Amino acid sequence: MWITLYISLYLFFSCISATSVLTSDTCQLQGRFQLNSVYQDGDIILGGLFQVHFFTVFPDLSFRTEPEPPYCEKFDMESFQQAQTMAFAINEINKNPNLLPNITLGYHLYDNCVRLGMAFRAAISLVSGTEKSFSNLNCTGPPPVVGIVGDPSSTPSIAISSVLGLFRVPIVSYYATCSCLSNRKKYPSFFRTIPSDAFQVRAMVQILRHFGWTWVGLIYSDDDYGVYAAQSFQQEMQLFGHCIAFSEILPHDNNPRDIHRIIRMIQASTARVVVVFSTSSFLLPLMDEVVSQNITGRQWIASEAWATAPVYHTPRLLPFLGGTLGIAVRRGEIQGLHDFLLRIRPSSEPRNNMLRIFWENMFRCSYETVKEGEQIRKVCTGQEDLSTTNTPYTDVSGLRAPYNVYKAVYALAHALHDLMQCKEGRGPFSGNSCADITNLKPWQLVHYLQKVNFTTGFGDHVSFDKNGDALPIYDVLNWQPSSDGSIRIYTVGVVTEGAKTGMMLRLDEDAIYWNFETKKAPRSVCSESCPLGTRRATRKGLPVCCFDCLPCGDGEISNTTDAIECTVCPDDFWSNSDNDQCVPKEIEFLSYEDPLGISLTTASLLGTCVCALVMIIFALHRNTPIVRANNSELSFLLLVSLKLCFLCVLLFIGQPQLWTCQLRHAVFGISFVLCISSILVKTMVVIAVFKSSRPEGKGAMKWFGAVQQRCTVLVLTALQVVICAVWLSTASPTPHKNSQYTRSKIVYECAIGSVAGFSMLLGYIGLLAAVSFLLAFLARNLPDNFNEAKFITFSMLIFCAVWIAFVPAYVSSPGKYAVAVEIFAILASSFGLLVAIFAPKCYIILLHPERNTKNAIMGRETQNK
Repeated sequence: MWITLYISLYLFFSCISATSVLTSDTCQLQGRFQLNSVYQDGDIILGGLFQVHFFTVFPDLSFRTEPEPPYCEKFDMESFQQAQTMAFAINEINKNPNLLPNITLGYHLYDNCVRLGMAFRAAISLVSGTEKSFSNLNCTGPPPVVGIVGDPSSTPSIAISSVLGLFRVPIVSYYATCSCLSNRKKYPSFFRTIPSDAFQVRAMVQILRHFGWTWVGLIYSDDDYGVYAAQSFQQEMQLFGHCIAFSEILPHDNNPRDIHRIIRMIQASTARVVVVFSTSSFLLPLMDEVVSQNITGRQWIASEAWATAPVYHTPRLLPFLGGTLGIAVRRGEIQGLHDFLLRIRPSSEPRNNMLRIFWENMFRCSYETVKEGEQIRKVCTGQEDLSTTNTPYTDVSGLRAPYNVYKAVYALAHALHDLMQCKEGRGPFSGNSCADITNLKPWQLVHYLQKVNFTTGFGDHVSFDKNGDALPIYDVLNWQPSSDGSIRIYTVGVVTEGAKTGMMLRLDEDAIYWNFETKKAPRSVCSESCPLGTRRATRKGLPVCCFDCLPCGDGEISNTTDAIECTVCPDDFWSNSDNDQCVPKEIEFLSYEDPLGISLTTASLLGTCVCALVMIIFALHRNTPIVRANNSELSFLLLVSLKLCFLCVLLFIGQPQLWTCQLRHAVFGISFVLCISSILVKTMVVIAVFKSSRPEGKGAMKWFGAVQQRCTVLVLTALQVVICAVWLSTASPTPHKNSQYTRSKIVYECAIGSVAGFSMLLGYIGLLAAVSFLLAFLARNLPDNFNEAKFITFSMLIFCAVWIAFVPAYVSSPGKYAVAVEIFAILASSFGLLVAIFAPKCYIILLHPERNTKNAIMGRETQNK
């Protein structure tokens, strides 16, 4: 709204001037703003805008008479030093024979009184000139000012650049930081020697990240500087996952109710760090209330607009603002400035009235008779000695804003110098023409200003990027107590940003003063960091910085603090007990070191030894009737097959390998078929012998002699060999790492390869066992002296029961226990066959040898008949 008002005002005056041109050959100045200024004539004039007064007082509007012009109050010595720095730089340039030779620069400096209206009036006065009449209607010659240094505030800079940018008048601000001013389409002729708020915000967030302050309060002024900076700050904080605990706007009118509301918010918040984007004048009422409410225990972060303001460096504010961290434009040194500041003298010329105001405020005197209460203020002589004063005006130990002013003046001077060095026919403008210094157009200077590149006497490089911004660099400041109880500023670090290096923060933490009992950096977080092995879970309805720490699940880890998600371990890895590291999964298989493996191995070897012992007993008594009965050759073959059954168990124990996986089921299947086929043949022999003892079956044994018995066993076993060969050649069992049983372990097992092959192997064994059981069951009632069928029936009953129970037990057993179930089935069935068939014979051979005779057997037969 203000911008529109002033543009309309400007256009109104332009229309009046245009009307005057139509009626006269001379343009008349329609009015003059009453502004405080400093002036020095020259061939080319540079304008300047400075905040020499803190406040502007506007008269009451009665709407009956023409209002009195506004006036300014509360002189600012520091800002006047900045204005005089511009005067010093121009005088220094005029004395330099290598820069703008034969050209004398002048200046016209205005006071904007920290008001948009006053700043806009001053800018219009600079570009329109101050002459009462103007007769050169062809607009030849240089403009009233070729460029303006200022304004120091963002809001006036936006307004002024919006209008003067239409005419491409170059404006070089030394303190306006709003990132919006980097928009080249809106502000094509705006430059600045201070980094933009975009860099300032990134620098401040970098400091917050360095100290781990993720939960901060935000306070900002209600102007373009504060609003744009706050928006950028919130975006940057969100980018790094940091949070704003509260966000408050400083009132324009210093409303006590709003100030108290902000104070209550600071007190209620758990955030120990408060970031403030504001100018000094906006912040003063809040700090007065901070003192009044005795609010301590807060770490203040100051933006560059108030980080160096002397108004806060009083002993009264030390307990509350001591330890403040802030960023400020780089401090520089300007040789000769101090002596220049001491040599100035007041002037009676109206265009230099700012010097008179300065003199009166410095020495508490007046050029007119003024009463202060009952006393008359002393009269200024103009000969007072400035060297006896000690104010911010004469303090050149921390030149920050003045150094930016110095660089801005030199940037304009170098642009003018480069413009004058142009050679006709090789210029940058249409037709390779050059600019004419006697008829200079502002847009021509903008072209050279964009390409300025020089180094100051302090060693700093000055140039502008494509947006008119200066090279980004900030000092990090710390407010520390001085010997007199006031606050003194110390530089404790620097923040820079480069295209290759990115944002870099260098801090001397040992030099930082912390205004806390612990004398250490405070903690300012909504929730403490989540340790390793946990992840963050945001609390519902709260910012992301407020969270709970949940442990990672099994098989998941987090090896960083504040992990957003837990990472799933790779397939062959599992989380450790702390869930902060993936470790190789435990590989599980039935090993020889395992107690279960040791037990089963022992049982296997025991069975093997028992078989060997029975073979020895049978070999020693091979000529006895009990051994020779029912084909002793089949008994020895049965013992060998049982021995193989016991030994094949060893292939199931130990880490699975390809050859053990291929052999274990093949050896198991062939051994059991050999065993069952031997039993089947023995059963058939029992039946054949019984039938041959009867008159009607005397020729039965002729068709089932020893050769037929061997061939039957061989053929039945050969079928199993064929099944195993086909199975191994088409879908051979292989070692397999199985994680389905237990996710935390890898079960190393043998994959059977083909379910059909394995099923045929077991089915064939089951078929032979069923046939043997059926025949033995049918022959169970034969005479006792021939009847080995009862023992075979009992042994096959044990065998079938074991393997029927094996199927559900095998399917439901996980990992190595499935292998153990299979081994147990092999051992149980083998021991059942061994005990049921051979124990009765060994009992007779060893304990009742008198019954191991043919007569005893035959006598038993006769008795039975």
